[in-house]
Amino acid sequence: MKHPAEWRQIGIVLAYLGVLASMVFVPACRNVLFLAAACYLSFLNTVVIHNHLHQGIFQSRRLNMLFRVVLSFGALYPASANIPSHNLVHHHFEDDGKPDWAAPTHVSFKWNLLNLIHFPNVAGPNTFAGVSRWARIKGREEFVRQYLVEQVFAFGLTGALLVYDVWTTLFFVLVPQLYGARCILRINLIQHDRCDTTSEWNHSRNFVGRAFNWVMCNNGYHTIHHNRAGLHWSALAEAHRREVVPRVDPSLDEPSMVLYLLRTYLLRPSRPLMRDVAKAETEGPQIDLAPREIRRAEAEAASA
Repeated sequence: MKHPAEWRQIGIVLAYLGVLASMVFVPACRNVLFLAAACYLSFLNTVVIHNHLHQGIFQSRRLNMLFRVVLSFGALYPASANIPSHNLVHHHFEDDGKPDWAAPTHVSFKWNLLNLIHFPNVAGPNTFAGVSRWARIKGREEFVRQYLVEQVFAFGLTGALLVYDVWTTLFFVLVPQLYGARCILRINLIQHDRCDTTSEWNHSRNFVGRAFNWVMCNNGYHTIHHNRAGLHWSALAEAHRREVVPRVDPSLDEPSMVLYLLRTYLLRPSRPLMRDVAKAETEGPQIDLAPREIRRAEAEAASA
């Protein structure tokens, strides 16, 4: 293992698989509490996918590839899809001039809660269509093989469980798998809607609560993750305080995701108005970042 903090991520995945197994094989565990725990852990499993596809947890490349297969079952989609969709396109907010596959602008309901509910229905198909296009480019045969292995394992094991016990699997395995996959897509809307994705520092919303980030493996610190994708997730909190806070509009540092969701999607019907958040970075101390084209090339090389 590359970093001691990775035991937290290993623990998340083992806990999730343990809850799923309990519900499948122990009838007494088939209840709302276990189902809720499985859905929550499924979402955290997708957080681990995100981190693992940026920096593999293990020293061994073979172990990293095997772990991708396990993670794929938990989310019912090939984990390697994150390489083109997240590491390359989303981190730079474009696909060779086309919009990010998971851009907030893909939804435009006046009632903002509908945007949050509907967003995965748009971002999901966009993402997998984009991954298919990207995978067809010559020289990506190894990616295609790994992607296929993950797909076969994720759907094959789920299919075997359906044969074993169809109703239990439908309610207590498929529901959590789909919940986590759809929630991680919604995070794109939550973290970027009403931000300025053309700016260098005010393109993302951060959730800075300490307990939240302990559970989320620091995924609340989204601005610094975009700008310093090579940083290990355990280093993001300090880097956020050092580099982001002096350059980000204070409205983009939220103390609580729960309160933000309540305020933005439940307690007000309309979508918030756009603000000029980018001016904050011109008022703070300047720092040089490599152009996005260079950072994209580095991300592609690191994900190979």
